[in-house]
Amino acid sequence: MYKNKIGDKNNISGPAIKRLRLEKGWSQRELADILQLRGLDVDKNAIQRIEARKRFVTDIELVYLAKIFEVDYRKLLEGELEN
Repeated sequence: MYKNKIGDKNNISGPAIKRLRLEKGWSQRELADILQLRGLDVDKNAIQRIEARKRFVTDIELVYLAKIFEVDYRKLLEGELEN
């Protein structure tokens, strides 16, 4: 059987996104605003759900986030995988 979740978690990038956001000193709203200015339609609630691992993250969103945080997208995928 294929898995697209880890237990009840919908992504592995949430913790890295939160850490990078906090390192920049941005609120979730500020991150959403920055993403919107770059052309990605997300709001503060989407950021909150991504960081809490309650929302899936698309490949397009990962690319935008990596550019904004100035990291390789793989840095966002360094979460733990549970079997």
